[in-house]
Amino acid sequence: MTAQAISPPGQAELEAARLLLARMGISPSDLLNTAPARPPAPTFAEYIPVVSAAVSAGTRRVYGSYWNRIRDRWGDRRLDEPTPSDIERLAEHVRTHTVARRNARGGRGATEHLIAALRCLYHHAVADGLLAEADNPARKVAKPRRLPSTRRAVADVRLAEINQVAAATGNDPALDSLLLRLHTETACRRGGALALRPADLDPDQCLILLREKGGTVRWQPVSPTLMAHLRQHARDRHAPPAGQLLRYRNGQPITSRRYDHLWQRIGQHLPWVAVQQISTHWLRHTTPAGSSSVRCAISISSDNRVRRSEDEMPSASGLLGRGRPSAISCTGESCGSLVTVALSWPVQRWPESPFGWPARGVRLRPTSWIAA
Repeated sequence: MTAQAISPPGQAELEAARLLLARMGISPSDLLNTAPARPPAPTFAEYIPVVSAAVSAGTRRVYGSYWNRIRDRWGDRRLDEPTPSDIERLAEHVRTHTVARRNARGGRGATEHLIAALRCLYHHAVADGLLAEADNPARKVAKPRRLPSTRRAVADVRLAEINQVAAATGNDPALDSLLLRLHTETACRRGGALALRPADLDPDQCLILLREKGGTVRWQPVSPTLMAHLRQHARDRHAPPAGQLLRYRNGQPITSRRYDHLWQRIGQHLPWVAVQQISTHWLRHTTPAGSSSVRCAISISSDNRVRRSEDEMPSASGLLGRGRPSAISCTGESCGSLVTVALSWPVQRWPESPFGWPARGVRLRPTSWIAA
């Protein structure tokens, strides 16, 4: 059975349709310009839990407190009710009611995060078809300009003091010294260190696989001795191959609180650390200077393959330059002490540590590449 073809309307049908529309007070242009009906927009109290369940844990941790403030003030309002001026007033309220800390910068960070939290909500609302992109008020409010960071490189003498306190105090100096050394060599974030697993260690090529912010995955060269200590730490503390590597003596994985307690303890012994609020992230800004010769090397060829050599290499200062280094150098005078890594550019001698770790080594500012 075939369907019958629909013939085009005749003049009489068109005149009848125009007459009917005229009696209803509707013009043909009204039919063309009318947007499809949307369901009523939910309230902030109804929609915030939906978005919170859809985002990652990191996003939820950053925006959660601001979503709570939005829910407290606008919980009964629908998403399509606030205007850009309403958002600006809320941002000003948040800016003036932030907790004043020593590192406060006038509430600019709180304002930025509030607007970002609202943009996240409205981004999901547009994707869910609850609002049109043109009706998104959060995109019409500019974030405050971000000021330059107050973090800077830690001087060699100060870095030596930090390592001495970490290695001489606390209930687990071996763990604290390993943490500082790992971050100084690789310039990784705390999340990258906490996500490190024994399965991510490549001892043959002295590489570790780091998973960091934004889903970034990279192979990072390390010194042979740091590699040995990471593997020994995993064995001594019974870390499973697919589990977290860094652990307490009782075998429990560490959390970010270990870093907080570490720097609080260092600040109690070194007042300048507490005053300047030094943290692990400062190690990412540290730019060493100086030079030293090396005894073993990890060379990177043009095809990114890594090979080790025991031959004498030139002074590490000869590796200075721009772009990817042609060689990555490291040195160690005894297998029982952690040596510094020469991952790229400037070199410095590693400070002495009462814990017996690096006495004299080479450390370079880390450089890495994204894993293919």
